[in-house]
Amino acid sequence: MAGSSHGHTPAAWTGVIIAFIGFCVAGAFMVMAQPLGFWAGMVIIALGGVVGAVMRAMGLGQPKQTRTLAHTAPAPAREPAGAEG
Repeated sequence: MAGSSHGHTPAAWTGVIIAFIGFCVAGAFMVMAQPLGFWAGMVIIALGGVVGAVMRAMGLGQPKQTRTLAHTAPAPAREPAGAEG
């Protein structure tokens, strides 16, 4: 994962920041016992996901890469311990 720069894109940062703001709004209104404000914060959280997905579709996210596995030679088969000399 470290080599893929996972999450280091404008789409990821924007989506997470918007969702964090929504989390703060929902948390504040939950403490104040205001259900309408809480649900507004939840809508902001969902909006963060939508904005991140739209930005990724616009090309501002991590590019899709196909995984290729390196071909390695098979390990030599060993004989059971009783079969050795």
